[in-house]
Amino acid sequence: MPETLEAPPAPDVDPAFRKDVLDGLAAPIPAIPARWFYDRRGSELFDDITRLDDYYPTRIETGILTERAAEIADAVGKGGALIEFGAGSATKTPLVIDAIKPEHYVPIDISGDYLRDAAKALMADHPGLAVDPVEADFTKPFDLPHEIDGLHRVGFFPGSTIGNFVPASATDMLRHFRAMLGDGAHLIIGMDRVKPIERLKRAYDDSEGVTAAFNKNLLKRINRELAGTIPEDAFDHEARWNEMMGRIEMHLVANRDVDFTVEGRPFSFAKGASIHTENSHKYGKRAARALLAAGGWTPIAEWTDADDDFALILAEAQPPRTAP
Repeated sequence: MPETLEAPPAPDVDPAFRKDVLDGLAAPIPAIPARWFYDRRGSELFDDITRLDDYYPTRIETGILTERAAEIADAVGKGGALIEFGAGSATKTPLVIDAIKPEHYVPIDISGDYLRDAAKALMADHPGLAVDPVEADFTKPFDLPHEIDGLHRVGFFPGSTIGNFVPASATDMLRHFRAMLGDGAHLIIGMDRVKPIERLKRAYDDSEGVTAAFNKNLLKRINRELAGTIPEDAFDHEARWNEMMGRIEMHLVANRDVDFTVEGRPFSFAKGASIHTENSHKYGKRAARALLAAGGWTPIAEWTDADDDFALILAEAQPPRTAP
């Protein structure tokens, strides 16, 4: 392939996005972190996914929150600050806000425009609530608004988003949440359970093609923001079950030999080669609790649906113990 001169980087592109894409495409096993799905269009498509019949997590988790909101409020107390990691459109958040009646709500998301629109809608529906949106990658260090200093903090991490991270990264992130929220804080977290493989595959490869569009929107974003020349029709969406890792994986698989550039850097993919774009780990009851404990959180309550398809776990940041 002829040498291609690198184009100068666009000044308004997130440098972390540029680095993750360029490094990820050049890696021995090409992969791009799933957080880069969520530009405005990606966020809209994910909201569409949550309404699909085959995509059960949102529906089931919403049911649990609806049925158990009073119990959650009794366990965490009322008032304080509610901090939501990866808030997106905040569709489940009103259920928690109405139950625990926080003084402040801090939604955190990497998609700034989408975050601010959701925050405005929430403020309109809850006029007495202080809402302080934070545009940030919640996996990295960032500052919480000083207005919540001194308030009891309740973290909210729904949707089984924890499943997008490999166990080592998930543990590090939970420790990050623990340090940020502090001793005595609570964390309400959703985790998807292991279930029949065909049902899992349908949830991540729907017949309407919405998940495929969500996956391929990443290529559109690369082309738009990083001067990419990726032919989008050269890649197909594929959902795979990885038995050894206990997870569904999403891939963009080349359906033919393809060459393209990103910011002038050349890349070649042979037919059948893939870009790994997302993981969704599924956790049994003991594994979920062990993951939280490894991240510095003590599970204190758990709620599931009647079929035990999905779990909502309440954990507490208890003081460190020196004894084994």
